[in-house]
Amino acid sequence: MPLEIERVRTATPALAAFLADHHADMAGTAPPESQHALPLDRLLAPEMRLFAMVDDGQPIATGALAPIEPGHEELKSMRTAPDRRGEGLGERMLGFLIRDAAARGIRRISLETGNDRFFQSAHRLYARAGFVDCDPFGSYLPDPNSLFMTLAVSPVQPPVGRSTGSEGASRRSR
Repeated sequence: MPLEIERVRTATPALAAFLADHHADMAGTAPPESQHALPLDRLLAPEMRLFAMVDDGQPIATGALAPIEPGHEELKSMRTAPDRRGEGLGERMLGFLIRDAAARGIRRISLETGNDRFFQSAHRLYARAGFVDCDPFGSYLPDPNSLFMTLAVSPVQPPVGRSTGSEGASRRSR
């Protein structure tokens, strides 16, 4: 059965635990004032768009979009379960979020992520999707522990990541 990505509107114990692990993963990567992951209650706010990929009742990937200003959203809470990394789930989630934003007329997605070695695979994922380094945005200030990236969203966004068929010809390569 293919894994589906669905919008999350209410908390579950499994999702709460998954996102608590997300915060724990980042605990040693930067001082607390440089960690910007949102708690679950903020991710469930009406203006947020939180999504999860679930397998056998357990979240295996999450991602969210948060409004910054009209036409500009921030990518938040991207996480893949550690035992599922390397399966392309992060690419799938990122592609889904970009297409969701494009379908709603969003023209730019920006992100803040850690600058620690722990985040290197995420940096590569975002670069493959077309994100480029940028200055701090929204309420962020310059921070040596943060990396800021942005993507100009096309009305029809090409797939992200590895080729699974004929869509590979339209994909951006980096």
